[in-house]
Order: sequence, then structure tokens, then C-alpha cells
Amino acid sequence: MLGEEMNSFIKVWLAVFTSLSYCHAMGKMVPKGPKRLIFLLPIVCLFLYLPLNLYSPHLGGLTAFFIAWLGNFKLLLFAFDKGPLNTRISLPLFMALACLPIKIQQDPIKENPSSKSQGKFTVNYVIKGLLLAIILWSYNFIEYIHPNIIKLLYALHIYFFLEIFLAIGAAMVRSFYGVELEPQFNEPFLSTSLQDFWGKRWNLMVASIMRPTVYEPTLRFSSAVIGRKWAPVPSVLSTFVVSGVMHELVFYYLRRVNPTGEVTWFFIFHGICLTLEIGLKKALSGKCRLPWIVTGPLTVGFVLGTGIWLFIPQFTRSKLDVRAFEEYAEIGALLKSSCEKVLNHIFYHL
Repeated sequence: MLGEEMNSFIKVWLAVFTSLSYCHAMGKMVPKGPKRLIFLLPIVCLFLYLPLNLYSPHLGGLTAFFIAWLGNFKLLLFAFDKGPLNTRISLPLFMALACLPIKIQQDPIKENPSSKSQGKFTVNYVIKGLLLAIILWSYNFIEYIHPNIIKLLYALHIYFFLEIFLAIGAAMVRSFYGVELEPQFNEPFLSTSLQDFWGKRWNLMVASIMRPTVYEPTLRFSSAVIGRKWAPVPSVLSTFVVSGVMHELVFYYLRRVNPTGEVTWFFIFHGICLTLEIGLKKALSGKCRLPWIVTGPLTVGFVLGTGIWLFIPQFTRSKLDVRAFEEYAEIGALLKSSCEKVLNHIFYHL
């Protein structure tokens, strides 16, 4: 099963790289605007189709997130010469930027980071890796754990897995191309508000793509209709609605069942709460600022609570979690078999 899925995965990504080569060439030959968009639309449609060829929760989910969502949004921006993609960069870097959740820093720090900073960075990810390992180990006793605690573990599992996986990918791109990349996460558990969580700490690559594709166009339109003062309200809500719809799409690729709408409501609810929070901050004008020891736990608790209520249950339906555990077991068996073969080979030649 894992072997067949890997073959499909390789075929899908070969199609992705071939398609991005075409996009890079079209960017040089076709001027920006609607004409370039017409030439790129077939690739956008292809990127929506390709994840349907994968059934693995990990390979399929990451592929859907990378190309059907982020990759397509970047190509739509590229059609009008906006966003991170342009024809001035090399084809390999164009491919990496198009299909991975990475972004080159606009004003990179020229000085090399100190060994102290590097050590802190390494320790940070070692700790998160150990916590992820503990969570995976705790699944051995899942029948004895309360369902809500299991959902909390799933939420932490998703966060640690995404941050570690994306950090490894970014480190490989950074070392290969010699470019400085912006971080994908910024310690979301230290958030002081919903605005801080969604805008400055959680999945920053999504925020950087949603801003020019959804928020800013809606802001310009809303400013002309209802004025600049209230224009951010529909802009924030529109961004969260689109985010919810795209998450529903990713879950469809994972589950292959009709969406329930709960994920969309999760993001709409957060969009409404964030809008109210921004309005309250403007009304108070900084007169009443609560300390982090109050706002921090409230923010993280709110995000986790609403996530466990509306978002995390999508993983238990259609037994996505069971399929993920089966993949871990297959990978573990494969690694064990490979190690045994290597050891037998070494001892045979001693």
C-alpha cells in the first residue's frame, strides 16, 4: 500500500514540476494581466485535480495544501506580476517558491546569526521534536484517554508536526539556494490576542498569501463602497471565509466525503471574533490593556477550545486518525526491516 502511494506521489510531483516549468516559461513570453492568466488557468485546474490521486493523510494532505491552495494562489498572483513569483529568479527557485510554503525575506539580516541564537533555535526544535515523540507514544494508550484529551493531543500533534516538517523543508531550501527565508510559525502559544495569533504567529505563509489575494482586493472594493473606516470589517471576514473554504477543500482531498461546513464556521467564527477584538481595541484606544498572563491563556484557550469543538473532529471522522496511525506503523515496519538488512549485511562481511 505504501509503495503504491509513493509511486503515485512521485508521479504527482513530476507533473507539478513539469507544470511549473511551463508557468515559468509563460511568464517570460506572455505579458502580465488577463492574457497570462488564461495561459496559467489550465495549471490551476490541474493542481486542483492532482491531489485526488493520493490517499495518504500525510502525503495527500501536504500535497493538497502545497499546490491546490498555496501554489494556485501564488500562480494567480504571478499572472499579474504580484506575489513571491517572478521570472527574474531561476527555475529551481521558482519551483520551490511556487509549491512550498516558503517566502524569501525582503530585508535579510546581513550578519551571520550568533552561535547563541543558532543554539537556541536548535534546542527549540529538539524540545518540540521530543514533545511530538511523547504525543505519538501516548497513542499506545488511547483507549484509556478521555476523548477531549485525545482531541487536544491531535491539535498539538498537528502543530508540532507542521512546524518541524516545514522548518526542515525551509532549512533544505535555505542551504541549497543560499537565501534567507521568513519563518512559517512564530511561537503561537505566546499569542496575546486573536490578531496577534492569526496575523503574526500562526502559519505565516498562509497569511502572507491571503493578504494580497483576498484581504487587499476586498479592502479596496469595500473602501469605495462603505468608506475606509469600516472597510476592514468585510475584508477580515472575507479572508476568513476563503480560508475556511480552502480548508474544507483540503479535508475533502483527505476524506473524499462532502464537507460538513464546520471548518468554514470555525474560521467565520474566528473572523467575527477578530473583527470585534479590533473594534474594541480602537474604542478603548489603549486605555485598558490587560497583561499577557491574562490575555495569553485566554487567547490560546479560545483557539484550542474552538478548534477541539469544530476543527479537530474532522480528523476523527472517516477515521483519518486511524489511517495516519496505520501509516506510522507501515513506516516503522519499513525502517525496522531496512535496519535489519543493513545490520545483517555488516555482520555478514565482518
